[in-house]
Amino acid sequence: MIIGGGAIGSSIAYHLKSDPSFTGSVVVVERDPSYARASSALSASSIRQQFSTPLNIHLSRYGIGFLRRALELLGVDLGLKEPGYLFLASRAGEAVLRANHAVQKGKGCAVELLDAAALASRFPWISTEGIVLASHGTANEGWFDGPALMQGFRRKARELGADYIADEVVELAPGAVTLRSGRRIEAGTVVLAAGAWSGEVAAMAGIALPVEPRRRSVFVVDVRKPPGATPLTIDPSGVWFRPEGRFYLAGTTPVAGNDPAGAPLEVQHAEWDDMVWPALAARAPAFEAAKVVNSWAGYYEYNTFDQNGIVGRHPGIESLIFATGFSGHGMQQSPAVGRAVAELIVHGSYRTIDLSPFGYERISAGRPIRELNVV
Repeated sequence: MIIGGGAIGSSIAYHLKSDPSFTGSVVVVERDPSYARASSALSASSIRQQFSTPLNIHLSRYGIGFLRRALELLGVDLGLKEPGYLFLASRAGEAVLRANHAVQKGKGCAVELLDAAALASRFPWISTEGIVLASHGTANEGWFDGPALMQGFRRKARELGADYIADEVVELAPGAVTLRSGRRIEAGTVVLAAGAWSGEVAAMAGIALPVEPRRRSVFVVDVRKPPGATPLTIDPSGVWFRPEGRFYLAGTTPVAGNDPAGAPLEVQHAEWDDMVWPALAARAPAFEAAKVVNSWAGYYEYNTFDQNGIVGRHPGIESLIFATGFSGHGMQQSPAVGRAVAELIVHGSYRTIDLSPFGYERISAGRPIRELNVV
């Protein structure tokens, strides 16, 4: 049984049913089959290898390969674009950017460092005011149609025999769940992939899981004169932007004190006025006359412990597996995580990518794996 039918849960279902060695049945419980509030449906759907944690690099490297084969594997065109990511650093952030670059180069990432002069030459539309260094991904980074990926996983999993139930888990016990409809289902393995609500579901079994919903606003922006070729750019302020067709998407991390768990899923328009637009206009003059034409809000499944995924068996409950807490990286990591969890279930161990460092044990032991490149 998989609790949660978003990108992660549906990827697990797809990979289980695609494994010839798996002879069991798969049931996916999704309380919102319309996916109106699902993080997978409201994601900005980007993928990068510019992480500080090697395991995150490996997950996204597998992911980009899968996305390129989505038409073959899932029968869906994801509209994948690969202009790269561009991280900008002030003097204060230079050391971290260099350290991250060393990790990335050590793992074979296609990434380059640009000083202010080289940055201005490569991207003439950008203002280098306050910038001393930039990190540019020259391959294997970009964006795609995330909701299409999620629906592709779901559709293919169902074609292969996975059963999707529109219901809600109200009680979680070892090897069994009770649904709001009153139905009780027993399973040899229960996978908790409930996204932003995973912490609430885990609490039903008395398990402390540091995952909670954190609201993020995304603004769709029109400009009179597009600046030119634009990677997904992250300003030192934390503001990010990227092209989306003839428009641009932009957003930022809320300021401290304005990022409560489970905040209403409402766009924070003040973030555009006070944070996003000022940073955009200062960094790229083309955005001085920017106009917001649409916006939406979605939830990060935020891991408050260390902002990395929590994947693997519960150390005290053999039948319970976690696949959650990806803190905004779940969409890009869903192909690799789905395959890894399927391998754990079918073969008893990870075979493609070893996700044991992301196990629950690190939480109870107080050993965080810090990801420094959180957008």
